[in-house]
Amino acid sequence: MKFSRIISFFLLFVTATYSYAQEGIPVYFDYLSDNYYLVYPSMAGVGKGGKIRLTARKQWFDVEKAPALQTLNGHMRVGEKSGVGVILFNDRNGYHSQSGMKFTYAHHITLSQYRDGVNQLSFGVNVGFMQSRLDESEFTSTIPDPIISGTNTTSNYYNVDVGMSYNFLEFYAHVAVKNLLGNSRDLYSAEEIDNLRRYLFSIGYVFGQQQWQFEPSVLFQFSEYTQETAVDFNAKVYREMNFGKIWGGLSYRRSFEGAEYASGAGSGTQKLQLITPIVGVNINKFMFSYNYSYQTGDVRFDNGGFHQITLGYDFLQGKERYKCKCPAVNY
Repeated sequence: MKFSRIISFFLLFVTATYSYAQEGIPVYFDYLSDNYYLVYPSMAGVGKGGKIRLTARKQWFDVEKAPALQTLNGHMRVGEKSGVGVILFNDRNGYHSQSGMKFTYAHHITLSQYRDGVNQLSFGVNVGFMQSRLDESEFTSTIPDPIISGTNTTSNYYNVDVGMSYNFLEFYAHVAVKNLLGNSRDLYSAEEIDNLRRYLFSIGYVFGQQQWQFEPSVLFQFSEYTQETAVDFNAKVYREMNFGKIWGGLSYRRSFEGAEYASGAGSGTQKLQLITPIVGVNINKFMFSYNYSYQTGDVRFDNGGFHQITLGYDFLQGKERYKCKCPAVNY
């Protein structure tokens, strides 16, 4: 294989997932399937009931050891002002994998009773326990390399996420700091990067009060150590039905920084660009959604995309709901 192709494949593998320099759960697009709690701890128990969400993501079905992610989370309201939740996840990317759990507590402050709708300021914290693994058992070399152990190495550690949310009728805004603590994993070397903090911010609004609603939103994320930034532009449409609700949308992610790559014609720079359509349905207490992410650009590992499905169940709903078209709060 030519050196230029090696560089190209490496570039793609890094930019396609946007999970480099990340610890914990990568931020994909499942938050759009009524799963903001997976990103923002302050959304635990934000409504008057509880939610359970199970997700599975798979990339490049014809590539061995391709990235794959599974998550299971549940959260609920406890009393008038508190919410609790738990997240389990398993993330695999080539010979590296990580798994763990996060426990969440959120505190909700009702600012006023406006139009019998939600007007709530929320604060949340995750305490996460994780294990990273590096499988070098299949690495072989004719010349012994002291850096390669040839074993399956693991490292256990913990970290903390904090977040804040504001929900006012059909408007919402969220902010979070992921991996607030600096904890070295000591998995790859003795001097490992321990600053893996990420900053996230979302804002959105739901238009329409009848059978149709339209929801534009934006999510911004920034990695402190690598100085990398990316933004998601999202648009969703909801249609009220007799049996529940159907909805669909489109997301466009773009990074601000480009990566250089070599080709036969010279070199170039490519920024991460992902286009993700998403569809879903809510039937009574159950929810199902599917999204498909496709990477654009000249350098791609495969012509296929990244598939993700979400199964959900809402519980302890009760008959009283906030009088607003606010899908992330009302169940």
